[in-house]
Amino acid sequence: MSKVVRFHQTGGPEVLRYEDAEVGEPGPGQVRLRQVAVGLNYADTYFRNGTYPIPLPNGIGVEAAGVVEALGEGVTQVAVGDRVTYTGFLNTLGAYCTERLIPAAALIKLPDTIAFETAAAMTMRGLTSAYLLRRLHDFKPGDSVLLHAAAGGVGLIVAQWAQLLGLNVIGTVSTEAKAEVARAHGCNHVINYSAEDVATRVRELTDGVGVNVVFDSVGKNTFMGSLDALKRRGLMVCVGTASGTIPPFDPQLLAIKGSLQLTRPALADFIADPAEKADLAGELFDHVGSGRIRIEINQHYALQDAVQAHRDLEARKTTGSSIFVI
Repeated sequence: MSKVVRFHQTGGPEVLRYEDAEVGEPGPGQVRLRQVAVGLNYADTYFRNGTYPIPLPNGIGVEAAGVVEALGEGVTQVAVGDRVTYTGFLNTLGAYCTERLIPAAALIKLPDTIAFETAAAMTMRGLTSAYLLRRLHDFKPGDSVLLHAAAGGVGLIVAQWAQLLGLNVIGTVSTEAKAEVARAHGCNHVINYSAEDVATRVRELTDGVGVNVVFDSVGKNTFMGSLDALKRRGLMVCVGTASGTIPPFDPQLLAIKGSLQLTRPALADFIADPAEKADLAGELFDHVGSGRIRIEINQHYALQDAVQAHRDLEARKTTGSSIFVI
């Protein structure tokens, strides 16, 4: 009997339930996957609290790694015994489980250099980092980036990758302990937003010019400060809303603050094309497999501890990546 975490109503972490589930045999285009490790992502909380509405009851989680155990009709992308990872959106929802059925098209084969736990900790975060740095802006060595939540799972990967590209990375964190983590992973400068005004400090660090790009995963609480940290014609990338959604605003504001550009990308649109997904995954796996990018797994949970895992995540008690170990 498979174990699964589901929720039957939206709300806080307490709505998550650890339950039994029958998996069955894979249908056309599906595989049955035995999972080894499951990723915990902030996006999971958006499904749970209703920010991303889905039919209920439902499973939760969109990222995991494991071994293919059975193939449905027409599956040729993978074989029984293949080591794989996956991430996505609605097509991979339900990752918090020990075994599941999943579309074969969502799977990415793992090279031998990448462990299951590493894959579960980095597939979503790593592919997000890949498109942020390789698809949204034509970065040049010496360009500057403001990276919010620099000690988080995405932040630590982006900071290391940005250093490989020769970028000047200014990270923001909430505590001095997180500042040390961010510095150790490639941030040239770190701002503790609990003690300093971010935009003012960014201007000081950039001789009054501002940064080329802001990667803002916080949302409501940091939006205006992020705009104020940008140089003329800079790019604001809204990549998350940990503090809440950004209130409506007049686009004229972007012109007033220096003809700024703004985008709100989603990972699903950068991995929808199989060739592009393979290209981004290949570059990510190469960096991680060679040791150029380190994946920090700082929290390990059992599936039955999903409630506590979500509480820790929303309380900002975590650094780096968090996973469930099966």
